[in-house]
Amino acid sequence: MPIPTHDHGAVPAPARRGGVAGPMALGIVAAACFATTFVLNRWMSVSGGSWLWSTSLRYLFMAVPLTALVAVRGGLPGVLRSLRTRPAVWLVWSTVGFGLFYAPLTWAGEAGAGWLVASTWQLVIVAGIAIGALSGGRVPLRTIGVSALIVAGVVLAQLQHAEGTGALTALKVVLPVAVAAVAYPLGNRKLLGLDGLDGVQRTLAMTLGSLPLWFVLAGTAAATAGPPSGDQVVQCLIVALVSGVVATTVFFRATDLVRHEPAALGAVEATQAAEVPFTLLGEALVVGVAAPALSGWLGLALVVVGLCVHALGRTPGGAGVRLQGDGAERAGRTDRAHDDRNPAADRVPCDAVHAGARPVSGRSRR
Repeated sequence: MPIPTHDHGAVPAPARRGGVAGPMALGIVAAACFATTFVLNRWMSVSGGSWLWSTSLRYLFMAVPLTALVAVRGGLPGVLRSLRTRPAVWLVWSTVGFGLFYAPLTWAGEAGAGWLVASTWQLVIVAGIAIGALSGGRVPLRTIGVSALIVAGVVLAQLQHAEGTGALTALKVVLPVAVAAVAYPLGNRKLLGLDGLDGVQRTLAMTLGSLPLWFVLAGTAAATAGPPSGDQVVQCLIVALVSGVVATTVFFRATDLVRHEPAALGAVEATQAAEVPFTLLGEALVVGVAAPALSGWLGLALVVVGLCVHALGRTPGGAGVRLQGDGAERAGRTDRAHDDRNPAADRVPCDAVHAGARPVSGRSRR
C-alpha cells in the first residue's frame, strides 16, 4: 500500500534497470489477483448464482477487512471524520464510483465470458481521458491514437462474441461495461484527495459510503432469488479479499515504490494489461471456456499493446507524471484542494488516467 510521505522536495534519481523488477513483479501479482473478479463472477453466473448476490456480497465482505487494515495504519479516525462531515458527498459519489461500476460489471458477466468483460473493461482508459478532456484538460493526438487502438481491440473481441451469440447479446456486455468504465473514474475523481485521505482510506470511505446500495441489492436478491448458495458465498469472499483488498494493496505498494520515476511508474501501470490473459487462463482452468477465435486473439493483442504503449510512452520528459503523482499526493493532504471555491483542483491531467482507475500512487482501485 502507499506509505504517505511528507518529503516532496527531493526526487530520487531514476531507478536502475534492476530496480524496476520488484515493483513490476508486484504489479503482475496484482493483475493476477484482479483477474479473479472476472473469472469467479463468470463462474458464479454459469453456476446459477444471482448476479445481485455476486455484486453486493463483495462490498459487504470488504468492509470489515478494509476497516481493520485502515485502523492498523492509523487512518480510521480520518475516514470517520470525513464521513461525518460530508455524508451526502460520500453517499452520492461512492454510489457512482463503486455502485455504478461494479453492479453493471457483474451483470455483464451474465452475458459474456470473463475474458470478454475484462478486455472491454479496458475502455476505462478512454473514458478517463474523455472525462479529463471535458474538465478542461488537453488531450494529445498520440493519446487519442492509442485510445483508438484499444477501442479497435475491444471491437474485434466483441465481433467474435456477436458472431456466436448475436449483436444483442454482445451489447449486453458492452453497454453495462461502458457505464462502469465511465462511473468508476468519475466517482473516484470527485473524491480524490478529499479531506486528505490517501488511497486506502478513500477505498474504505467509498465502501462504507456505498453500503446503502449494497444492502438494497442484497435485499432484492433475497426477495427474488432466495439466499445465496454456500459456494457463492465462498467465491464472493474470495473476490472481496483477493481482488478488493490484497490486489489493491499490492498495486498501491508497487506504484508507491516508483512514484517519483515516470518511466518506471509507466512500466508498473502497464503490468495491469496482464489482467486480460490472466482472466483467459483462469477461465480455461476453472470454467472451461473455449479459447478465442483469431479475431478474438487479435482484439486481445490490440488491447494489451494499447495499454502498454499508453503507460510506457505517455510521459515524454517525465515531468507530467511526476506532477500527477507527487502533486496528487500534495493535493490529498490539504482540504483546500477540493474546496468549492477551487473547482480547478478536481481536474486531473486527461492523459494521466490508467485503467481500475488504476490511478497512480494513492488512488483507489476496483
